[in-house]
Amino acid sequence: MDRAVRDWIRLESAQHSGLCKLAYFGSYAWGDWGVGSDLDLVAVVRESPEPFHRRARAWDLSGLPVHADLLISTLEEWDRLMAGNTLLACTLEREAIWVYPSEAAATR
Repeated sequence: MDRAVRDWIRLESAQHSGLCKLAYFGSYAWGDWGVGSDLDLVAVVRESPEPFHRRARAWDLSGLPVHADLLISTLEEWDRLMAGNTLLACTLEREAIWVYPSEAAATR
């Protein structure tokens, strides 16, 4: 799945100039996916005029081999999220596999 996500984001990133980084997490990151598992993705963009729940609509997820859920945060939202001690922040910190622009992007 890693190669499929990297290939997809290489093409999709051309449509999203504000993309800062992208990772996958969840069962595909753990390596224990099964029949019916979806791909959990998180993207960080510089800014967005769209509300959180509408941001993923501008992304074409059809190039991925399985159903995907995409969460998109702005840099400001991401910084607030990661500063908190929430379950989501801890999960992302522990298991996100950064594929764009590279694994080093996780340090932004």
